[in-house]
Amino acid sequence: MARGCICCVKYMLFLFNLFFWLGGCGLLGVGVWLSVSQGSFATLSPSFPSLSAANLIITLGTVVMVTGFFGCLGAIKENKCLLLSFFIVLLIILLAELILLILFFVYTDEVRENARQDLKEGLMLYNTENNAGLRDAWNTIQRGWSCCGVTKPDDWSSFMLENVVPDSCCQQVYLNCGRNASNSFWAHGCYNKVEQWVDENKHLLGTIAMCVLVIQLLGMAFSMTLYQQIHRAGKKYQA
Repeated sequence: MARGCICCVKYMLFLFNLFFWLGGCGLLGVGVWLSVSQGSFATLSPSFPSLSAANLIITLGTVVMVTGFFGCLGAIKENKCLLLSFFIVLLIILLAELILLILFFVYTDEVRENARQDLKEGLMLYNTENNAGLRDAWNTIQRGWSCCGVTKPDDWSSFMLENVVPDSCCQQVYLNCGRNASNSFWAHGCYNKVEQWVDENKHLLGTIAMCVLVIQLLGMAFSMTLYQQIHRAGKKYQA
């Protein structure tokens, strides 16, 4: 009976982590593809130059892959050390998420102000050499989100020392359209657009966060259950 329970939990945990590991492989592949094919697309923040979409996805994919590997191997081999490692990794990730969430809500105003200021400082690097990545990132976001600047189009003139905006700010884009003051530019800043999108999709984002939390808790429960059953079975065998 005990052996049957162990097998059931073992294969449930193995399948759970197999999908987890495959998801990590997919994320890692997407991150590498972004890094290779769109290497010029970098971060918007001058304070965190390595904080690009590709690097974030590669890091996330690597963490998910390693965690899934511990879970898969620990389950199929019934290895208590690997199962405990899997549990500890998930626990550390969960605690880190909770700490970051608490800090964000406690210092929400400071985080928002620092983010706006950091993005505005990045505008100064738009036309400088060796910053093609930042330039591509701003052009892509302004075109995709129909926005201009951080909080308003005037952000650009404050840093570019002339009354011009990038062509990606124009509602009708053509070469040097940003130098023509009579053109229509997107009125909303990109930071405000992102905040608006988050507010409109907060229920969806909350649902995704809850699903991630449930998956982590299930993984921890499965691994600890299997760990305890293997431990008890070992004791009975020795007796």
